[in-house]
Amino acid sequence: MKIKDETLGMWLGVLGVAFFAVTLPMTRLATGTQDAPQLSPWFLTLGRAALAGLLSVIFLLATRSPLPQRHQWKPLGMAMLGNAIGFPLLLAYALRIVSASHAAVVTALLPLVTAACAAWVLHQRARLGFWLCALAGSGLVIVFSMLRAGEQQFGFAWGDLLLVGAVFAASLGYIYGAQITPALGAERVICWVCVMALPVTMPGALWLWPQQPIATSSWLGFVYVGVFSMWVGFFAWYRGLAMGGALRVSQAQLLQPFLSILVAVPLLGEPIDLVTLGFAVGVVATVVAGKKLSQARPAAASSQQLAHPKETT
Repeated sequence: MKIKDETLGMWLGVLGVAFFAVTLPMTRLATGTQDAPQLSPWFLTLGRAALAGLLSVIFLLATRSPLPQRHQWKPLGMAMLGNAIGFPLLLAYALRIVSASHAAVVTALLPLVTAACAAWVLHQRARLGFWLCALAGSGLVIVFSMLRAGEQQFGFAWGDLLLVGAVFAASLGYIYGAQITPALGAERVICWVCVMALPVTMPGALWLWPQQPIATSSWLGFVYVGVFSMWVGFFAWYRGLAMGGALRVSQAQLLQPFLSILVAVPLLGEPIDLVTLGFAVGVVATVVAGKKLSQARPAAASSQQLAHPKETT
């Protein structure tokens, strides 16, 4: 039975990663480009969180979930700022400038940055090798971004900085959300994050409701990021981590940048670029090596705990 649970957990983890991977091309589909804008980044950010918030209210009422305790509201608030506001807003602005494939390479650093934020916020100690891997992965992203800046009209100084900001926002949100996951339960964390944001996201989304005609495809992108990226994906991801083991199932996240690149081909008409794929492989390789070195040395391991079961948006 345990083996069946682990297998099901792995498949649920892969399903969650697949939901998250489609977030990049769907966000670009929803916002459009600078030349052909659709939904505004602010409306997309507030609207998707409001949609997930309404679904969360139904879930919490149906499961008779108790209110979080007083000391849990602060980490929930930080998770809200990082995962419900910061990450989607910066990502939406960035994807009006850069392609989804380009964004997939930069956001592939997310697991490594999350581990680095855990070391900073939770005062965890990591080996020197981990920090070297983090520097190597960051260096690859910088080289890739500067290379693309020479070929296209966007550059590292704007689109890529937005993506880097999105990665850091998501990472901090994951860390604070992970602090209370053992007490609240994984699914309830994302639900309370979305519900906590409703007093801001619902009025904001209604106020910013688009007045100009919006393409049907952009509305479909909006519904996807609100239902699957912000809500359903976390249910599959968290349940997979719980059933299959966080260490094992979290490796499925390494598939995310490649799935994003592949989905962008039929959805957005972006070509498969060998240079982009090559840099994605390089960044993922640094993530693999960094994850192996993210734990402290055995002598200090007893006081360490990996605190990022949520490694993606």
